Amino acid sequence: MTTLKRYIDAGTSWTKILEINGDDKQAKIISTKDFAGLNLAYDNATGHMADKTRKYQNEVLSLAYGAKKLLNNPENATIVDIGSRDIKWVKFENGKYRDLDWNGSCGSVTGATVEMLCKFYGVDTAHLPPQDELIPVTCGVFGMEKIMDEIASNVPVNVALAKYIHGIAHNTWIFAKKPRKIYLSGGFCLNNCFIESLKYYCEVETLGRFVLVEGLYRYLTGSRLKR
Repeated sequence: MTTLKRYIDAGTSWTKILEINGDDKQAKIISTKDFAGLNLAYDNATGHMADKTRKYQNEVLSLAYGAKKLLNNPENATIVDIGSRDIKWVKFENGKYRDLDWNGSCGSVTGATVEMLCKFYGVDTAHLPPQDELIPVTCGVFGMEKIMDEIASNVPVNVALAKYIHGIAHNTWIFAKKPRKIYLSGGFCLNNCFIESLKYYCEVETLGRFVLVEGLYRYLTGSRLKR
């Protein structure tokens, strides 16, 4: 008889769930609002909206363990995760966990802002061509103001949004200390315009949206990080 294990990454907008039952492994995504009403039992959790009074693991630690597992113990790698309200990264050097940073203030809400604007204007980022120009991004609110200024100046909506996304990509690369390659985690893995904009500055490989929940599983069942 096998026992179901459940790990969750409760983000601001979306909750990622990893369920393991013997050899069966399932991953799914639901809105965090819907997840809150399910009252599901779980073995460990991470994410901004997770209940920190229950079983909880820091998001950056979850990111590090998830990347270590998915990249099969990387020698040298910079892994960046961008959510609705923050951006965080971890770095491995010579097979050891070396450095990290986490910006939840002026780098916040960019993911949520992109999602909101694209829904409002009916734009699909998978088919949005990247732009050579960029809109400097300091935070979601000021970025949105710049987009409105561009549109008021008769710049096409698609172009204005792509320039804003390019600005987020540029800030991401700078914030991660200008690596030659970024392994990308989170919802922006589905944003082709962001990925192509980031490629102006570095090589990009996507890891998907389940890196943090994979990290929870790795932490409980695998070896500890080396520093």
